[in-house]
Amino acid sequence: MTLDPAIFKAYDVRGTVPDQLDPEGARRISRAYVEAFRPKRIAIGHDMRLSSPALAEAAIEGALAGGADVDVLGQIGTEMLYFAVAENGLDGGLIVTASHNPAEYNGMKIVRAGAQPVGSASGLNEVKAAALGEPLPDAARPGTATPVDVLPAYADKMLSLVDVAAMRELDVVLDGGSGMAGTMLGPVLERLPVRAVPFFLEPDGAFPDHQPNPLLEENRAFIEGKVREHPGALGIAWDGDADRCFFIDEDGEFVPGDFMTALLAEEVLRLHPGATILYDVRASRAVPDTVERCGGTAEVSRVGHAFIKVAMKETGGMFAGEVSGHYYFREFYGVDTGILPALLVLQLVSRSGRRLADLLTPLRERYHITGEINSPVPDVALKLQELKDRFGPGAAISHLDGISIDHPTWRFNVRPSNTEPLLRLNLEAQSAAGMAARRDEVLAVIRG
Repeated sequence: MTLDPAIFKAYDVRGTVPDQLDPEGARRISRAYVEAFRPKRIAIGHDMRLSSPALAEAAIEGALAGGADVDVLGQIGTEMLYFAVAENGLDGGLIVTASHNPAEYNGMKIVRAGAQPVGSASGLNEVKAAALGEPLPDAARPGTATPVDVLPAYADKMLSLVDVAAMRELDVVLDGGSGMAGTMLGPVLERLPVRAVPFFLEPDGAFPDHQPNPLLEENRAFIEGKVREHPGALGIAWDGDADRCFFIDEDGEFVPGDFMTALLAEEVLRLHPGATILYDVRASRAVPDTVERCGGTAEVSRVGHAFIKVAMKETGGMFAGEVSGHYYFREFYGVDTGILPALLVLQLVSRSGRRLADLLTPLRERYHITGEINSPVPDVALKLQELKDRFGPGAAISHLDGISIDHPTWRFNVRPSNTEPLLRLNLEAQSAAGMAARRDEVLAVIRG
């Protein structure tokens, strides 16, 4: 049995196979999950990774041994698990996936009732302790496994959340990254007037074309080039388990997640006037400025889906977006989805009659952002204090997640990594020159 304690992260389970996680380790995690939460009926599925079927089979065995009944979902995207659990009133579930990580990785995303996340602060530490402890005994009555095809109902749900009749014939370049996006898109696209130019929509856990993480420049270079080869088309790419999506405008330019959050917030507020919109501490001022201009209430949150989902429930938020490409909708149980934001952008472009690039122009002209810049530091706490001492005077300061320092004409957030001695910088200013100068000034302190 291989089960490395290091694979239990803040929000999920993730490590390399088989040296950190093997099928018996997966069985133990699933059995421990049932022990910790005592669910009667759960769902289990898996992504397209080559190691996923064996790990999922072991996880199903563990849950059944603990006495839970299991809806066996087969190969799915992560949000299909969320849908199955929330829509069918299940007690929880898990998907075997390592999201955007390379092929040698695998792991689990675990949820409880309502598709709410199980993280280190919400039960994952208890699961970890039980999985790593003495083997748990089998229940007196083992559970039963039932195959369930959730895709048709999931597709219906997605399409019910947009105005299909308002969609125009749009040219769209799609990059599924050989992940799960193609599976979910199939029954959705066939009911839309979209002229799709598809690439890598067939799931392939070997990732023969590029790694399934479009947040990295080298992995989105392909779709950026293909968009430029198709005049007038916009581009959409997904990560491996397809719970994140990324946009390329018609000029072949990548759209940062905070700018997309601002555009999607405007569309949500058109449909739900006065709604509360959440954004993470890294985001550009473009988000709260847009929300307030459109009559909504903007609320800032810590980074990470576990925090965002809790904050959405606490605030009654209608929509939330993260710089990392995670988008959450109350109408989809308050969880992240990579398909719904893609559909809403198609709806927005259709309704406006304008290019996505043109809709973005006011944001790009006013808000100049660095994107996330990582720097290794020997002493994170000492460096954070140094940054506060150097740039804090005269600024509004927040310690919600790392340190956010807001001056009238520029701002930045610096957060420590959860797993490495790194600081992550996101900075913006009102001009490109000002952004570059302030970036260099702050980096000089971080790296000095």
